[in-house]
Amino acid sequence: MIDPPHNRIQDVLGKSVDLDALSPEALDRLDQGVIALDAAGRVLSFSEGAASLSGFSASAVVGRHYFRDIVPSTNVPSFHGRFLSGLRRGRLDETFEFVFGRMPQPLRARIHLRASATPGRYWLVIAALENIGAGRSREAVMAAVGRRVRAEPVDPSLCEREPIHIPGSIQPNAVMLAADAETLAILVHSANISDVFDDDGTALDGRHLSEVLPAGFVALVQAGVAAGSLEDGRLLRQAVTLASRPDDRFYAVAHVRSGRVIVELERAPDRPDDFGSATPLETELAVVRLRGAESLDEAARIVASEIRILTGFESVLVYRFDADWNGEAIAEDMIPGWQRPLIGLRFPSSDIPAQARALYHKAKSRFVIDRDCVPVPLVAGKAAGNGPIDLTFAQNRTLSPIHLEYQRNLGVNGSMSISILVEGRLWGLMIGHHRQPHYVAPETRAASTVLTDAFAMRVQEIEAHRRWAEQQTHLDIEGRLVRGLTRTDDFVQALTVGSTTLLDLFDVGGAGIVSEGHVSLIGACPTDKEVLALADWLREALPQGQPSYTTDALSSAHARGGAYAATASGLLAAFVDAERLHLLLWFRPEVPSTVTWGGDPRKPVIAGSGSVAVLPRRSFERWVEERRGVATPFADWQVSLAEQLAQAVEGVVLRQRRKIEELTDLLVEKERLLAQKDLLTREIDHRVKNSLQIVSAFLHMQRRQITDPAARQAFSETSGRVMSVARVHDSLYQAGSVEEVDLGQTIDNLCKDLAGLAGNQHVVELTADPGLMVPYQKAVSLSLIATELVTNAFKYAGGPERGARVNVSVSAVESGVKLKVCDDGEGLPPDWDTGKAKGTGLGMKLVRAMLDQINARIEVENVPGACFVVYA
Repeated sequence: MIDPPHNRIQDVLGKSVDLDALSPEALDRLDQGVIALDAAGRVLSFSEGAASLSGFSASAVVGRHYFRDIVPSTNVPSFHGRFLSGLRRGRLDETFEFVFGRMPQPLRARIHLRASATPGRYWLVIAALENIGAGRSREAVMAAVGRRVRAEPVDPSLCEREPIHIPGSIQPNAVMLAADAETLAILVHSANISDVFDDDGTALDGRHLSEVLPAGFVALVQAGVAAGSLEDGRLLRQAVTLASRPDDRFYAVAHVRSGRVIVELERAPDRPDDFGSATPLETELAVVRLRGAESLDEAARIVASEIRILTGFESVLVYRFDADWNGEAIAEDMIPGWQRPLIGLRFPSSDIPAQARALYHKAKSRFVIDRDCVPVPLVAGKAAGNGPIDLTFAQNRTLSPIHLEYQRNLGVNGSMSISILVEGRLWGLMIGHHRQPHYVAPETRAASTVLTDAFAMRVQEIEAHRRWAEQQTHLDIEGRLVRGLTRTDDFVQALTVGSTTLLDLFDVGGAGIVSEGHVSLIGACPTDKEVLALADWLREALPQGQPSYTTDALSSAHARGGAYAATASGLLAAFVDAERLHLLLWFRPEVPSTVTWGGDPRKPVIAGSGSVAVLPRRSFERWVEERRGVATPFADWQVSLAEQLAQAVEGVVLRQRRKIEELTDLLVEKERLLAQKDLLTREIDHRVKNSLQIVSAFLHMQRRQITDPAARQAFSETSGRVMSVARVHDSLYQAGSVEEVDLGQTIDNLCKDLAGLAGNQHVVELTADPGLMVPYQKAVSLSLIATELVTNAFKYAGGPERGARVNVSVSAVESGVKLKVCDDGEGLPPDWDTGKAKGTGLGMKLVRAMLDQINARIEVENVPGACFVVYA
């Protein structure tokens, strides 16, 4: 039974009232909003005061989940989390302030959570403190919406000048402190400081961070400042308990920007499952599925699905930028009945202006719980100075009011955006959308970022291999053309007649040569007269010293090109000589197409007024653009090859008396270019190996900060798995072949790595057939299998007094390869395959998955230790 005074509130006359003693009619007469909930959070009753404050009728909400369905902005640790924590303690007795961003108007209120005397019933009381504006930024946007002048011309570049990195406010889910980086004296704090500390912030001005934050955390901050390891977006994350809130746990995130240490504090869930925190196992399995993707489309579909499952967003899409920064949704995973599928739609570059893209390049992730939240302003102390706080890397920085208006127009509330960086360039974004406010736990945010990074690495691998295969084909063709040039003085015949011609290069429909006023054409081309006119135009249009020209829309640059757009909308031209008497030409036909935009791209923004000069477009209806006179564009490497071929022609023809030795030198150079494919492919493997080693080192560092043995073991195992793949790429990098791996050498290096990670208390003896080459995919699978078997031997064959002795052999057999891993332990129990696993069981799951991938089988026996033999 709950003590009755806990259920008392003050009525409108200031008298103390026992809620349990009031009839429904009496509850309706109270000035406060009174809501009765069951233990699951469903509404049992809803007073007229609650209806007046919220704008919902009782009939619309009774029986529904208050936190998830009625007011989802409360489904956060600071509100719903308190309710759940109180139920677990068996004593729900919480009072705190909360700002509702979307009632009939924003409302600051005092919240009372109390247990009722009636079992299974709990009181939620909302006492209004003040109606507040949504913040000056939002008010300015709304005023501009009401006063916009449609006929006024709009400069879209105004969006690019918006200072989005210094909004002067944060999202209300967090509390922020900013201190001087040298003295750690507090200079600035967010206005909601009382959510965490027992004062309004006035007492914080000038105090040292260690006076309000745990000493251990502040020591790490000081060390990071001294080492410079908290700059350029590098963050310190730690779960902390504060003296002012000993019963609560907070996530503290710190970084340094522009001479300020910025610390963000966010209340942590009482339990990870309260808000769906992702586990390391879920993340690891998602990465394994992603690594199995064979194409870019497949990888994009997998990552969108996996991140939506992890985060709970209603829609997750993979958004890719093109060369002009227009965007396209190339994959989308969504709930049934999602309001507006975006897959296949294109969006103009103005939707994500240049300074927003620059911010995405620096700060990789952004999560918005509630689009309609009231921003919390930053309050400067006496010594703060006049400069604004740079929140480029702040986790809870408020978004631009123009961007938030864009989300309103799109029908999106909760959102996520994570940068996809490929080879250091902003390739695209991972975007999450939710129609209601949506909280994502910090562990899940981190997992989503890791999975997005894994997708970026997979994109790099897939695209690099695709580009290189294509370049190899063209290098071979060019090599044959150059060899033909060495055997004749007639370069026109060498390039236009025979089994290999200019037409075989660059996937074109036609090609030709202009040589001293004479035209030679093959394939589908403009007429001789049109080509001569085109050559004259190129001589006049191209600056002196520019050897080549390319376009995918010739008619837009050369007016006469419209007459033959169907044949030659795409053009690649390379002059042979400085006098421009000789010209090589390649033509691509028009590719009539339709491009489906998410709204009219010609109207990216509309006019605002006052302090808001522009507003985002309001329509996202499908807008189809018919494209004519456009061809498939030529790639930069194709232009480079064309210029090299022109140089070869210059050497052979324009200096017709050049000795055959000079031509041979050119051939050697071209053959060197052909040989570069092996070098560059190995370089790709080297970079992938380095990236994986960085990931492994990061996991190893994280492991040293974790005290839980199971978690430390999980990090060690994950680090070993990453290292096993890195070793395969290392072997590819060092091998003479780019398709096959020396399996014995790879397993040897891998075993040394694993013994080193385990502390060298174990002994691994390896016997391997020399020069046993296997395909890359089989090497990856066998390395992962070896990692799991050797790691298990370390764990279960050794004991407290001694390490394990593991014998590994790799040999060729008639059917392929045999990998054998045996230990000197006690052997496997009789029910090892069907009984409950000693650990998580993930290791054997991965082994079976790898066996299936390469169609291999495994045999197990006790000799007397455990012995595993894999035939692949």
